[in-house]
Amino acid sequence: MTNYEIMFIVRSTLGEDEIKKVVENFEGILTSNGAKITDKKEMGQRELAYEIKKCKNGYYFVFEVEANDDKAIKEFDRLSLINSAILRHLITKIED
Repeated sequence: MTNYEIMFIVRSTLGEDEIKKVVENFEGILTSNGAKITDKKEMGQRELAYEIKKCKNGYYFVFEVEANDDKAIKEFDRLSLINSAILRHLITKIED
């Protein structure tokens, strides 16, 4: 098993229900591709250091994920680049 930490920022211009739907959608992407979410944290709305896609604030989320292969991680990466609700994401492989 390989452990990953995924941090992503969701647009603050979305409503609370829309933000929840985006997070649930990306949880589903990971789990349907064979990954297991071991921990998830909602870090709340924060001001960005610089403007990204005309947004000055964003909602931060962190997932800790276990996966046998990188299929789920690659799919998360691909879809988060396409999705306009995600401002930025960072995937870090955790070495044991």
